[in-house]
Amino acid sequence: MSKSILIVDDEDGIRYSLRGVLEDEGFSVSEADSGENALKSISDDMPDLVFLDIWLPGMDGLEVLDRIKKEWDWLPVVMISGHGNIETAVSAIKKGAFDFIEKPLSLEKVVITAEKAVKFSNLQSENKALRTRIETEQPAKLTGRSEAIVSLREIIGQVAPTDAWVLITGENGTGKEIVARSIHSQSLRKDRPLVAVNCAAIPEELIESELFGHEKGAFTGAERAQEGKFELADTGTLFLDEIGDMSLKTQAKILRILQEQCFERVGGRKTINVNVRVIAATNKDLFQEIKNGNFREDLYYRLKVFPLEVAPLRDRSEDIPLLIEEFITRLNRQHGFKPLTFTNSALKVLSEYAWPGNVRELKNFVERMLIMFGGKEVGPDKLPPEIADNPKVESIEQDQLPLPLPEGQLDFKKARADFEAQFLETKLKEFNGSVSKLAEAVGLERSSLYRKLKSYEIQTD
Repeated sequence: MSKSILIVDDEDGIRYSLRGVLEDEGFSVSEADSGENALKSISDDMPDLVFLDIWLPGMDGLEVLDRIKKEWDWLPVVMISGHGNIETAVSAIKKGAFDFIEKPLSLEKVVITAEKAVKFSNLQSENKALRTRIETEQPAKLTGRSEAIVSLREIIGQVAPTDAWVLITGENGTGKEIVARSIHSQSLRKDRPLVAVNCAAIPEELIESELFGHEKGAFTGAERAQEGKFELADTGTLFLDEIGDMSLKTQAKILRILQEQCFERVGGRKTINVNVRVIAATNKDLFQEIKNGNFREDLYYRLKVFPLEVAPLRDRSEDIPLLIEEFITRLNRQHGFKPLTFTNSALKVLSEYAWPGNVRELKNFVERMLIMFGGKEVGPDKLPPEIADNPKVESIEQDQLPLPLPEGQLDFKKARADFEAQFLETKLKEFNGSVSKLAEAVGLERSSLYRKLKSYEIQTD
């Protein structure tokens, strides 16, 4: 993205010389011949750097510097003067100037200073982006040995090094954020910002400002210009969490920006170009949301370049002991809890619980146990009644079965798999081979149902 520089000087020749050398170096240059015009220019079209003459008609350069630092403290300013002295330079630096250059200007020094100032500006933007990243203590890895997690890790390893956009689906609390972090950490953009936006947590009237930034005075309370998440994520990754909670109006604007990779801040006129990789996530069935008129079909297919589904915890119970061990270790390190152990019988109960809140609920449970029983061993009698009394429902009661149970001595997993295969094949015929209707009827994502049908070698039209 080309960096822009504003030159503020009342001498036409100085502005002309600086413009020529800076444009030759690839900068975009604008000009102002007074302090008042400079402030208006900054307000209308925010530059990345200002070259500011000290001696100006009307408002002098030091006054302009004060105003800039009050309104846009992050904007680097290089002071220039033909009447410079040590006291003036020190005063300018104390007021927040990035550097001070004396006239007659050394064009080589101008270029070097401009490059340093822009790097400084980039570092500030990256620091802002760092503060918006997903919590650093959350590991960018997927814990588990279940088939679902092993397969997911392999797929992430394939898609992460590419620039393909990814749509992550899964129930609340399954770890979609961790999947996004894992993709970013294995990508070619891993040294650039990962900026997260929770679309469900931002009020509708503020989401455009959060995503695209705003200029001073764009709305009530906008006392200063601010970069948006797209701008902060430039050359990095933008994680749009709960994308299904955006309004149709915002979806339309997002679609245009995703297609063109350029936008204007709220209240601004300057077009900003960015290069971001988008990872989106949702707990909603977007295909159904499209049917209901709540989500744009064109945005859905724009985001769904590479779909990933995160399985609920109840479908990968073998991962529960590993996750419990990880949470105990992490929470002990963070909060200084005393060590905690679960008996084998307690772990069996925990592995049989449905965990409707998924991994997030499990983590909260472990923290609760550490607070209550730190330094002790926990058996089934110490487990909360909502867990001890509500094991995972593995099958339907026999008198409710639409199909007869298979005969013979079978292990439980094989019996369940055989029943599931018969059930799906029978129901698919009832829906005349429509996978979409079957998915809706049994409450599964279409992609998940397709994988099940394929694994059971059930033919689909």
